[in-house]
Amino acid sequence: MADKQRFTPEEWAKILMSPTVASMAITAADPSGLWGMLKESFASGAALVAAKTDPETNPLIKALIADYETADGRGELKEALRARFAGAKPDELVGRTLAELGEVAQILDAKAPEDAAAFKAWLADISQKVAEASTEGGFLGFGGVQVSDAEKATLADVQKTLGTIA
Repeated sequence: MADKQRFTPEEWAKILMSPTVASMAITAADPSGLWGMLKESFASGAALVAAKTDPETNPLIKALIADYETADGRGELKEALRARFAGAKPDELVGRTLAELGEVAQILDAKAPEDAAAFKAWLADISQKVAEASTEGGFLGFGGVQVSDAEKATLADVQKTLGTIA
């Protein structure tokens, strides 16, 4: 099973930010206001907590979460996100996040083939949970749809990029 040592620092930074990037793809596809963004952010965090507490979680995912729990890991995450997305315009975010996820998929396939499928499925699941976290298109919490058409399209793009579509 793979761990942090199997990857270069640049590769690990990409892997480290991949759950955040998977979340960003959905949030950027159809921004849902402050409350919706908070719900989507909490959904992403809840996926990390669930993976941490699940004894069946893939060891590479556990290694990523362990790194998240350190000050160095969080600093590395912030710096990697800043370097990759600084100056991005809102309409560029979905494309950039998908490109980033594509690079992560390639790294995983090359360096951790035994963990790649589980890790990529986890990222796709995070995207799905974020999409379902907030109702889109309603007014004051009424009406709208659970997952908007833009989010559905981006979910399909995430799955295609990660290679998790059956």
